[in-house]
Amino acid sequence: MSELSRAAAEAQTLPELAGLLRQLRRREARQQGETQLTYRQLAAKTGWSRGVIGEYFAGNILPPPERFDVLIRLLGASPAEQGVLATARDRVEERRRRPTRDHAATGRAAGRARAGGPRTGTPSLRLPVPRQLPPALPGFVGRAEQLAQLDAACAGTDDPGAADGTPAATVLTLSGTAGVGKTTLAVHWAHRVADRFPDGQLYVELRGFDATGTVVTAVEAVRGFLEALEVPPEQIPTHLSAQVGLYRSLLANRRMLVLLDNARDVEQVRPLLVGSPSCLVLVTSRNRLVGLIAADGARPVNVDLLSTAEAWQLLARRLGADRLAAEPEAVDEIIERCAHLPLALAVLAARGAANPAFRLTALAAELRAAPRSLDSFDGGDASSDVQAVFSWSYRSLTPAAARLFRLFGCHPGPDIGYAAAASLAGLPRTEVPRLLAELAHAHLVTEHAAGRFGAHDLLRAYAAEQAERCEPAQARRAAIRRGLDHYLHTAHAAALLLQPGRDPVILAAAAPGVLPEEIADHGQALAWFTLEYPVLLAAVAHARHTGFDRHAWQLAWTLVDFLQRRGRWPDLAVAQRAALAGAQRVGDRLGQANAHRDLARVLSKLGRVNEAARNYRQALMIFEALGDHTGQARTHRAFGAMLDGLGRHVEALEQSERALALYRAAGHRAGEASARNAVGWAYAQLGQYQAALEHCGQALALLRTTGDRHGEANTWDSLGFIHARLDDQRQAIRCYQRALGLYRRVSDRYDEADTLSRLGESRQAAGDTAGAVRTWRRALAILDDLGHPAGGRVRALLAAVGEPPGDAGHTGGG
Repeated sequence: MSELSRAAAEAQTLPELAGLLRQLRRREARQQGETQLTYRQLAAKTGWSRGVIGEYFAGNILPPPERFDVLIRLLGASPAEQGVLATARDRVEERRRRPTRDHAATGRAAGRARAGGPRTGTPSLRLPVPRQLPPALPGFVGRAEQLAQLDAACAGTDDPGAADGTPAATVLTLSGTAGVGKTTLAVHWAHRVADRFPDGQLYVELRGFDATGTVVTAVEAVRGFLEALEVPPEQIPTHLSAQVGLYRSLLANRRMLVLLDNARDVEQVRPLLVGSPSCLVLVTSRNRLVGLIAADGARPVNVDLLSTAEAWQLLARRLGADRLAAEPEAVDEIIERCAHLPLALAVLAARGAANPAFRLTALAAELRAAPRSLDSFDGGDASSDVQAVFSWSYRSLTPAAARLFRLFGCHPGPDIGYAAAASLAGLPRTEVPRLLAELAHAHLVTEHAAGRFGAHDLLRAYAAEQAERCEPAQARRAAIRRGLDHYLHTAHAAALLLQPGRDPVILAAAAPGVLPEEIADHGQALAWFTLEYPVLLAAVAHARHTGFDRHAWQLAWTLVDFLQRRGRWPDLAVAQRAALAGAQRVGDRLGQANAHRDLARVLSKLGRVNEAARNYRQALMIFEALGDHTGQARTHRAFGAMLDGLGRHVEALEQSERALALYRAAGHRAGEASARNAVGWAYAQLGQYQAALEHCGQALALLRTTGDRHGEANTWDSLGFIHARLDDQRQAIRCYQRALGLYRRVSDRYDEADTLSRLGESRQAAGDTAGAVRTWRRALAILDDLGHPAGGRVRALLAAVGEPPGDAGHTGGG
């Protein structure tokens, strides 16, 4: 046992422990044949301030455990000595926690200082005026909303009773994700309002997420503030509680601004708060610091990504407006690939400014071609390397939250809910809210709506890189499979509730750990698709790119009815092309047939009828080879609808009758109802109204037993059209209104607009021109919102009665 270890075993007090540190320092110097390590050298090795290091060796401050361990290793302590010294440090800390007469006396002295009474050794109340703010960033742009919130709090405009300008809040927090510009905003605003705080401004960089991991402790920060206020070192109390008491006493009744930058957590900040209502504390952090909001009345200000206009302003300030104006498309691409993140934009702007001859198109191409999204965003040091900046937040997570964040790289985006996150990670749902809350608290994800969490593209790219680095390939693939299974099994059940007449597809069993969401009825199915369809569209492409081709076509299959009712044909076309490619790659013939048919339906809506016809015929050929009669029937039914739209009513009738025969042979009542309505509609187009009424009536009787509201709506619309052709406008209007009620229940906006246009024609024929105009304007509002070319026909109807389209958003009822 070394002499040092024996001394450490007996050490009981802070001065004795400091003596051991000095002994280590001298021994290390002798062994290296040098003079003692200087405080400057130790500061360079650790990132700590020289003043604090001096306090450690003087015995005025007890180093925190993690710093103590670093320090004794640097001073050459052997592993055995490190253990004994750590025990000695813990023993000293335990003794210091016990109440003593000295502590009580210190508290009383601090109390006298707070009361403003005289005390021997108390610093003079004639304080200096510190001006510690860092320089403001030249060319600051944007952030009007956040600046207005900060101004309101500072000026007291939120509190009518604060006529003297006392701040409405004494603590403000600026929180946001890494690289979003919190410090830039805080320093800019602090300089802007500095004249409102004539007694000075204090600033400390708390290094809560510093690359070195050396967080500034409350002891260090308070002592730094006391030094800035020129309190003599011998008059600074030893213990934190007394230091805080003195700090708050000195700021009492003064108007000072305190900027606490880059805070890690509430515990680091709370001792630095000021008790005086005439002072304002501004805290920046990547964490939300909810404890300050709940317990200390802090007012939160969220710092989000830049808007497109703000991003343009930032680039223009650094690259010149003329340079941007010459290549606007490249600028837009740069902004999108930088995810509107100020740090990423600043790094790219610095590269552009350093190379003024570079075209912005070339910079955009570099971003596009980078094998990893984050490779282009290294500004040359840790503080401007986007990946490094993200890592500081990531390293602060618990292991479970860090794993969930990594798995975001296995999710298609753009956002995720609790249930899907649980399946993605293979966790019980009860564990997920806590983990997502931790990620949101660290601003690694954003809860943009209740229970919906997303992250910008660069954070998602960072998550994917961490997943690749930390998760084995088999684990990543399993997570992708769980996520896709969750969406596929939930969407399949929801799709069958939206359209009860559809035949289900055969799904493989969900992977272990997947818990699909329970969708009970049509309303829940519609609400779920409304919320999740952007994710489902992304999941189709994600499945295709990651080799889950069967998932790709089956997910696309689930989207057909919902996207058609919303008129989102371009989205559906992209999904169906991906589905077809995936089914072809794995040789899935049923998947190919479904994708050909559903792609054809979309292409016909987009006016690409020749391509649509080829896909219909390809689908029919495959379904026939598979012996799938209902698949053939559904295809004939859809093919007939396209031909009807082209005015080829005889061919449409032929296709619909084939569908009817196949459905009847298969005993498929829902399909038979749909086909009978199609046959009835085709007869009506050909002027054979009695046959049309007969088939549509039979369809309606069948539909009442199937619960297919969408099919009922289609049939009531057909009956309205037939009665209108028979010049029974009163009955036609009643039928159309029945159809509209059902279309609205199933949220089919395109068919609602189509029926409204025919309802308007019946109202006009009945002599109600005003009613017709109101109805057509409602139809036009929907079609314009969908971007559908059928709006031109409705405009022509309005023009024919001498009415301009007007404000389509302000219409009467249907």
